[in-house]
Amino acid sequence: MSRALPKYKKRRVAVIGGAAAVALSGAVIAGTALAGTPSKGDGNGARTLAASPGTITCPDVAPQLPAIPASAKAEVDRNLALLNTQIDEANKRLAATVGQGGPNFVQNAILGPLEDKRIATVNRIATAIGRTAAKPTGLDALAPCTLDAGGSASGAGGQAGSGDAAGTGEQAGAAPSATASDGADDAAGAAGNTGAGTITCPDVASQLPAVPASAKAEVDRNLALLNTQIDEANKRLAATVGQGGPNFVQNAILGPLADKRKSTVDRIATAIGRTADKPAGLDSLAACTLTK
Repeated sequence: MSRALPKYKKRRVAVIGGAAAVALSGAVIAGTALAGTPSKGDGNGARTLAASPGTITCPDVAPQLPAIPASAKAEVDRNLALLNTQIDEANKRLAATVGQGGPNFVQNAILGPLEDKRIATVNRIATAIGRTAAKPTGLDALAPCTLDAGGSASGAGGQAGSGDAAGTGEQAGAAPSATASDGADDAAGAAGNTGAGTITCPDVASQLPAVPASAKAEVDRNLALLNTQIDEANKRLAATVGQGGPNFVQNAILGPLADKRKSTVDRIATAIGRTADKPAGLDSLAACTLTK
């Protein structure tokens, strides 16, 4: 007698830098369909997640890495997994902000901030490897992602502030949702970009403990970067007058600025922590406000 074997749904598993991503066919997670990771035969090496009204696709970082020292493996794997999480979050945000903004909304509010996060993450990967081996270069080139909106608009990975036609993926139909990077000051962006006001951020330097001599150069460099980030955000505020809906300033300027500042203050804390007590709570200084 022959026995009927139970039927199981097919599963496909792709291992990326030691971090396993499992895709179940037909599964729908929070309204976002998982399109899967590329197979070994894929030539583009990109991880794609489908989310209405399009799909954000990013270059795969893991295959571009050199041999990873054992001492760096855990940190590298953690950051490779974070890259996947960032794509997931961007696709959820893409689906949740349908109908917002003008022709550059997707580029300014989603693709640009995602690129900033990926730059910080691949830099951490390179730094981890570089502590005990040759530091890989050129990983920043893998940071930009693209939007495939069913063969229409493409948000080819320019920085969030480029304001050019690259991010022409205009959204069309749902309510906005807040993300972790949107917590800077919801009320500040409530009126859209009216062209009035300046961006104000907490002073980080005054909140630091004594900086060891060995960390001073790195800390000073990142403190200067914080000032540059504010200057760039204010220029962007002036350059985008009249753009977007009620949450444009928050989504396209204040949110991305908070993400950049978080990465920068984290580097400051890490630099100090190498030879002294690592300062805690600096992340609370990342959020900025729009002062009318």
